[in-house]
Amino acid sequence: MSDDGEKSSTFEMICGLTLAVLAAVLAITDLGAGKYGDDEIIAHNQKANAFDWYQAKGIKQSLVEGQRDLLRILLESRVIPPETEGRMGNLMSNLDLEIGRYKKERKEILLGSAAVGQENWVLDEGGKLGQVKGAREWEAEAATLGAAGDTFDIATFFLQICLVMGAVSLLLKGERMRNTFYGLMVLLGAVGAVYSVMAYVQAGAFG
Repeated sequence: MSDDGEKSSTFEMICGLTLAVLAAVLAITDLGAGKYGDDEIIAHNQKANAFDWYQAKGIKQSLVEGQRDLLRILLESRVIPPETEGRMGNLMSNLDLEIGRYKKERKEILLGSAAVGQENWVLDEGGKLGQVKGAREWEAEAATLGAAGDTFDIATFFLQICLVMGAVSLLLKGERMRNTFYGLMVLLGAVGAVYSVMAYVQAGAFG
């Protein structure tokens, strides 16, 4: 075999191996993008559900506040017979307690059990207190996963382009051009791999 043929065969072997490694990196990147993309959709849905729950508790709180305020007006205007004022006063106290409970529930739904502290846990999830993940927590998670998704897209772009460069280098005969495209493949592949690692870190894969 001539020196040129031997060099060409060696280059094809090295280039093919490099392409295989970079293709594997691309596959891992695509896997992460798909997984964390699904997680982002779940986080957005959970955020929407949590805010709906928060609003529903707010409506209930407003209704109870309306009942309490109406009773207060009736008591202050002396419309209620004196013999029932004590009972109405007890009812107002119960309504105040219910309003306080709704306020705590809304805060826990908005911020999450971990943020409000054990002394403020009022919501029962799965038979346990302190299990609520707040709307703000879901919102932050969705934002984090969205940013990771953008980084995954950048990584995928560089890795796909690098594979094209590698394929072109295998087709070229001139050593200089062949090596140039191979170098571009390695450079772009390295950039893509760095972005892929960054995306996994952003998504919290190693945390």
